[in-house]
Amino acid sequence: MVPESLRFWFIIHFAADMLFAVPLILFPLRFLGFWGFEAVDPLTARLVGAALAGIGGNSLFMHKGGIPEFSSMLTLKIIWSAAAVISIVISIIEGGPAALYIFLAIFICFSLLWIYYKIRLLRY
Repeated sequence: MVPESLRFWFIIHFAADMLFAVPLILFPLRFLGFWGFEAVDPLTARLVGAALAGIGGNSLFMHKGGIPEFSSMLTLKIIWSAAAVISIVISIIEGGPAALYIFLAIFICFSLLWIYYKIRLLRY
């Protein structure tokens, strides 16, 4: 059985993803400028927004699924969040804006959360 707390976290993750996806897609220059990014490629920012919308949207649509669906989605979320952590760390090392530490913390927290639930589901 899928823990209700995991279903809850999928809804929270949907909201968090959409919170960032919508402004990245609609006004990437202003949104990323707010966070201290000076040079922004709007297409790349919009593609990140699209990825967030896809992952978050799928979290919403399948949050009532069973263990196979959750297990598959958790694998995707672990890969995505781990890759994001590595990418953000590299950007921090290269001198990115201070806001990257906020994004790093968010991605680390979600990554650890998804790993925890993946291990928990594997026990079933």
